[in-house]
Amino acid sequence: MKADVITLDAASAGSVELPEAIFGLKPRADILHRVVRYQLAARQQGTHKAKTRSETNFSRRKIYGQKRTGRARHGDRNAPLFRSGGVYKGPVPRSHAHKLPRKFRRLGLRHALSAKAQAGDIVILDGARMETPKTGALARVMRQLGWDKALVVDGDAIDPNFALAARNLVGLDVLPGRGANVYDILRSRTLVITRAGLGALEERLA
Repeated sequence: MKADVITLDAASAGSVELPEAIFGLKPRADILHRVVRYQLAARQQGTHKAKTRSETNFSRRKIYGQKRTGRARHGDRNAPLFRSGGVYKGPVPRSHAHKLPRKFRRLGLRHALSAKAQAGDIVILDGARMETPKTGALARVMRQLGWDKALVVDGDAIDPNFALAARNLVGLDVLPGRGANVYDILRSRTLVITRAGLGALEERLA
């Protein structure tokens, strides 16, 4: 699989060979779904908390006598039956993360890259470097290249000027090769991979 390489000025910079084992798979929705669920579950804070009847602040005294009132039998006001009482089996802080084999996660990344390649939404960039960290200049480049919601995958060392220029742009994310993940790839409309990023992905998924 060959892909054309361009520069930030939209000029041609040759072509590059895309590895068939990474960009040539037939995408499977079930694999992508499992990896995305794994990522989103790990991101959940899990800080939800409800008070049990031992944590509410009412008196522990029995509210009225057991007999001769004609009313239901109750203990104190902390019972779940009462307003502002404790919650029975309510949520407690916990981790939502679950395990997924590393080989399966790497397979999911290959399928995500293959899905973008199959849809024609991959752009190979010669390099993501800027002389000055100017957000306006990078915004003009995005308009010229037609990048509406793009993810730029660079090598392990991201150019500081490019990162600063992209930081305030809505619809442009920059990740190193080791940070590329299925969720961010699928949610982007255009996947931009630099030459260095392509090498990092090949090394990571070798």
